[in-house]
Amino acid sequence: MALHVPERYFQRISAIDVQRDLLDCGYTHVLLDMDNTLVSRRTHDVPRDARKWLAQVREAGVGVCLVSNNWHATPYEWGEELDIAVVAKACKPLPHGFLTARGVLGARSADTVVVGDQISTDVLGAHLLGMAAYLVCPLAEEDLKHTQIVRAFERSLMGERQPEPAMVESD
Repeated sequence: MALHVPERYFQRISAIDVQRDLLDCGYTHVLLDMDNTLVSRRTHDVPRDARKWLAQVREAGVGVCLVSNNWHATPYEWGEELDIAVVAKACKPLPHGFLTARGVLGARSADTVVVGDQISTDVLGAHLLGMAAYLVCPLAEEDLKHTQIVRAFERSLMGERQPEPAMVESD
């Protein structure tokens, strides 16, 4: 598969069924992007359906680590609040952050899926290390200027492909 093509494309993380889309596919570890995947850039909060999804993931015994390019304290604050491991300053799509996160979880490429909202960081980074990648739509239209430019290019890469809808009601 091409480096820029995600294995699956979802409306939001709550559309990822823990049993069917993670465990049944052999994924016991999730490397999870933060900004606009888990935390909305508009509200600066984790939506209710995402919190519920994280609880389901944790209950199923799936390991989760936030992997963020963010250089501020925010990833660590969310990691503490949500009780999940964090690798910040990851410099995605470069391998170091992903490898560090995998090490934190004791994961291997074969049992790990990267979940994020950008092809150029999350999907590409996952595929460079032989991991699967699930792309999700960004939680909000608000974004950094350079990310808005990248998103326009990424939309052209996705063409007519539509995301799988969320089964859980969103905020």
